[in-house]
Amino acid sequence: MFKKRSILIFLLFILLISPSLSGIVNLNSKKDEEPKEISLILKTQSGDYWKNVRMGAEVAAKEFNVKLDFTYCSDETDITGQIALVNAAIERKVDALILAPSDYKGLVDVTEKAIFKKIPVIVIDSKLNTNKTSSYIATDNVKAGEMAGEKLVSLSGINSRIAIINFVQGSSNNKDREEGLKPIISKYPQMKVVYNNYILPDSESAFEITKKLVLGDDKVNTIVALNYISSIGAAQAINEMGLAGKVNIITFDNTTEEIEFLEKGVIQATITQRPFGMGYLAVKYSVLNLQGKKIPKYVDTGLVVIDKANMYLPENQKILFPFTQ
Repeated sequence: MFKKRSILIFLLFILLISPSLSGIVNLNSKKDEEPKEISLILKTQSGDYWKNVRMGAEVAAKEFNVKLDFTYCSDETDITGQIALVNAAIERKVDALILAPSDYKGLVDVTEKAIFKKIPVIVIDSKLNTNKTSSYIATDNVKAGEMAGEKLVSLSGINSRIAIINFVQGSSNNKDREEGLKPIISKYPQMKVVYNNYILPDSESAFEITKKLVLGDDKVNTIVALNYISSIGAAQAINEMGLAGKVNIITFDNTTEEIEFLEKGVIQATITQRPFGMGYLAVKYSVLNLQGKKIPKYVDTGLVVIDKANMYLPENQKILFPFTQ
């Protein structure tokens, strides 16, 4: 009799607490929510710089369990194409947008449209003329220009005839790099900038203008190429003419071609950014932002001047080859 009563009491206890147990079971067995969708829109996919940005973003997407939708234009000057990509992301109602804008002003309206539609936007690589974005993650390009100028002075001396080969007129990066570079050069009246202009968006244009500037009446002996495409073209020209070490070249970024020319002594120094970290942080902060957590309004991803003397240091190898670390 006592045993039966004990069983009845136990069953009654189970019935009384069963709603709580049911809640616990449902909570633990609840399926994970669908991963958030983040759209990453770059200027282009060509070149190791953008590949490293994407690689960093993909590592973060896997770590933070988000779906990364990756799109890009055929080249960095296709502003209309990039606007269309942003509009497409808005139509898909993505949860967040990461944008490397091709133009300082041209991408403003469509970006602010996304923000109005409750899609938070993080801008990377290049400035955009709006204060409505959630964060800006990039290199300090004015500082990059200053570092290029200081390296130029240390390498070439004060009697240089300098060519500044620029790229994509609407990009804020080029403007900022010039803004940092020119005051350094202007400290030395003997230095003469004999060429400062924008070229077509291909390395062949930089190749041709470099040959003309070095072999023609301008007699250029120092070249500063302000992005990786113009850097490759200039280095190819100097290498083909057999003038490695006679004409100094200071470049930007760390493409495979640039690293090879650095090892051969064709390029004397390259101002290297951290694109892998840029992509990684953009996805990380997008996720934190979607979770309602505070993120920094601006992140400087840092710079390193790499030359043949320091390129083999372990810390610089990690910057040059982030995908192998």
